[in-house]
Amino acid sequence: MAEMSDSNLEKPTIIQQAMASCCGAIITSLLVSPLDVIKTRLQAQSNPFPKGKCFVYSSGLMDHICVCENGNSKAWYKKPGNFKGTLDAFVKIIRIEGIKSLWSGLPPTLIMALPNAIIYFTLYDQLREALKYRLKKGDEYIPVLAGSLSRFSSLTVVSPLELIRTRMQHRKLSYKQLYLCVSTQVAADGWFSLWRGWSSTVLRDIPFSAMYWYNYERFKKMMCKQVGAHEPTFLIAFTSGAASGSIAAVITQPFDVVKTHRQTALWESETLETKEEKERKEEKKKNLSLDRAMKNNDCHRVKFLVWIFKIIV
Repeated sequence: MAEMSDSNLEKPTIIQQAMASCCGAIITSLLVSPLDVIKTRLQAQSNPFPKGKCFVYSSGLMDHICVCENGNSKAWYKKPGNFKGTLDAFVKIIRIEGIKSLWSGLPPTLIMALPNAIIYFTLYDQLREALKYRLKKGDEYIPVLAGSLSRFSSLTVVSPLELIRTRMQHRKLSYKQLYLCVSTQVAADGWFSLWRGWSSTVLRDIPFSAMYWYNYERFKKMMCKQVGAHEPTFLIAFTSGAASGSIAAVITQPFDVVKTHRQTALWESETLETKEEKERKEEKKKNLSLDRAMKNNDCHRVKFLVWIFKIIV
């Protein structure tokens, strides 16, 4: 009984799990973002991003679609650098632009990435414990089920918010304009229009999560057994996570390529639509002004004819 009470006391609460997820998410972002910033800068140097072009920015927690701004913009991904490679880019960015530039683009993406990470990891822990309690036997596939369901849930919650964030960033909308834009879209295409691009993300992220958690729990048990430890140490957890993440990333790489292409194509088509809308509006304005001018000319002509008629008469 004493052992059972001790084990119950050791179990973290849902608030502790959420706090741990939040701290882990911030640390991951701080470590991974500089690598993605360097990757993006090298890509922009070899193949400059035109206006309306989309690229994927990874905060280490989730992928974010970024839409390129005007050519004269001072955006972080368009700054010149003349980099010769990854290490050269790392050194030059710190020396010329300052160390803060390695985390360019991170703050706006954290608004979506942190809730996503908190929902995902907290829900995984809760589902795993609930399934263990209910199933008791055959717990080998519990991580697969818990990982898939938690990833599905976090993506479903965050996907509309990420779409709104990207749209707000691209169109430079105020909150009032954003509300009108979203309400118009919902009225025209229905609520499911807020989950555009969700399916391509799910096709990649759910297989990744299923494989990752299955291998993670399996490697952790194997390493604990070899070392003779009752609980996994930091090194065991880190090694298990790195190995399982690498395996899942390699296997799901084709899905990741498809997801990236679909998401960028989706947003590039939307930017094209907005350009066409602007062109249509400008064309309408021109036509209206032309009609007014013609009407004015017609009025002047009529007046002129009336004036001539008066003189003649």
